[in-house]
Amino acid sequence: MTIPTLLSEQLTTSLAKVLGDTLPAGFEASVTASQDLRFGDYQSNAAMMLAKQAKMNPRALATQVAEAFGESEIATAEIAGPGFINFRVKPSYFAKRAQMMLGDERLGVAKTSQPKTLVIDFSAPNVAKPMHVGHIRSTIIGDTLGRLARFMGHTVITDNHIGDWGTQFGMILWGWKNLLKQEDLEKDPIEALLAVYKKVNAMCKEDPALLPVCKEELVKLQSGDKENLDIWKRCIAVTKTGLEKIYNQLDIHFDYWLGESAYNDALAPLVDDLLAKGIARVSDGAVCVFSDGFHKPQEDPFLVQKDGEWVPVPAIIRKADGGFLYATTDLATLDYRTKHFQADSIWYVVGAPQEKHFKQIFDIERMRGVSGDFRHVAFGSILGKDRRPFKTRSGDTVSLQDVIDEAIARATKVVEEKSPDMPEDEKSHVAQIVGIGAIKFAELSQNRLSDYIFDWDKMLALTGDTAPYLQNSYVRVRSIFRKIDGEFKAPASLTLSEDAEIHLARLLVRYAEVVPSTLDDCKPNLLAAYLYELARAFHSFYEACPVLRSEGDVRESRLALCELTARVLKQGMGLLGIEMPDRM
Repeated sequence: MTIPTLLSEQLTTSLAKVLGDTLPAGFEASVTASQDLRFGDYQSNAAMMLAKQAKMNPRALATQVAEAFGESEIATAEIAGPGFINFRVKPSYFAKRAQMMLGDERLGVAKTSQPKTLVIDFSAPNVAKPMHVGHIRSTIIGDTLGRLARFMGHTVITDNHIGDWGTQFGMILWGWKNLLKQEDLEKDPIEALLAVYKKVNAMCKEDPALLPVCKEELVKLQSGDKENLDIWKRCIAVTKTGLEKIYNQLDIHFDYWLGESAYNDALAPLVDDLLAKGIARVSDGAVCVFSDGFHKPQEDPFLVQKDGEWVPVPAIIRKADGGFLYATTDLATLDYRTKHFQADSIWYVVGAPQEKHFKQIFDIERMRGVSGDFRHVAFGSILGKDRRPFKTRSGDTVSLQDVIDEAIARATKVVEEKSPDMPEDEKSHVAQIVGIGAIKFAELSQNRLSDYIFDWDKMLALTGDTAPYLQNSYVRVRSIFRKIDGEFKAPASLTLSEDAEIHLARLLVRYAEVVPSTLDDCKPNLLAAYLYELARAFHSFYEACPVLRSEGDVRESRLALCELTARVLKQGMGLLGIEMPDRM
């Protein structure tokens, strides 16, 4: 159990001693980490919450509870303000917990007591189009959440719901037959297909008569025409090959690539079922789902306020011309994941602009009587230094491959400046780790709901809140152990006396609290911020407390703190999908 859990149990017992039968049945005192260490390590407002019911002054109740808390192996209790109870953890207990972490490969992080089957839908690029900078957020956040969930003991299924069906394929099919050069396809298939699509799209605008010809190619595909199906399958295959190159560089992998096409046969029966159950109805020729009045208007995803009135905004699940939409496919996808994967929870890592769409989809599932934990893990945008969407100087969207290549090239310069004598093959390997780590950490260190500015110089700096800083911290820790004789052996107990030692141990012990909360809130930035704070604490410790020049128990304890720091940094960054090099 974590320290807050242990303190919560002891505090609840103390409250029961003071309040007796007036303590509400099942009440558990909440204990949280203090934002300001001047007021202790942890705090609780339990006395303030219960004082009114107990007809007591909050501070007087807190005083009695603190006295009942008495002597504890873990911490001392103090009263602050109108009735806060603050806890100062004893250095001896930090030492005990840190020593326990040394013998635990999970470093104190307990697995969940309620494991679930979790499907995570992320990345989801379109076929015949290269991934661009906008895919960074979904791809990296989704992968990290998957890593965290697996580590916490959940069964995780990752699904890349690629856009492999839709109106664009009519243009691609016509372009393949009439414009595509095989040598271009062999040289760079995704770029060749994108160029064809752009050219046909422009031609359709110049000559509107071409558009129905392209639509006919799409109809033939949807009707099972062998030639068009073969071309379509080849488009998917070459796109997947190009995408996997990027995913492999990022060390991101999927259990399934079930694109939109996987659910085609389920769409018509789904619409018929919604009509039969009265959940959907025909409106102006289209099949729509309207509000059923379950929510208050301001919380209803099928209503919007206009001129002081609530106006319907239905979800269209079949167009008047018989075509299906994203909403239809997403409902069929939810059905499949719920039934086939037996998913307890389904998370969609998709940009914030899709919030209303997912609210409607999840609400339709409620109308259908389908229960489950469906979650839209939203995120903001990546901006350039001008605070506009990040693009090239020519105004084009920046390709993700170009971002990766640029990061590695810049990281190579950093490594060359820092370690010019490093062998070339090792230098190349380290540059890959540093460059890709920089991209990932720049993303994961942000609150996912906020927009952030893409800044190469900040991203690859060896100081500040960056992956290279944390990687360099890890390298610095490991270098200590190259200077000792033999292998490090954990001591039977740790001795902590200096402030820098105690603070480093404090942060190390908090790792067990941070990892679960990071997943609970779907906010990787909580773990990223913790790791940065830990690295800073280590540097302060290293400056204030000589390690190799110290002796006896002090030396062994300090080496143990260094060993734990290295392990936590490596495991924590690993959960963010970032490698740690042994040298830089």
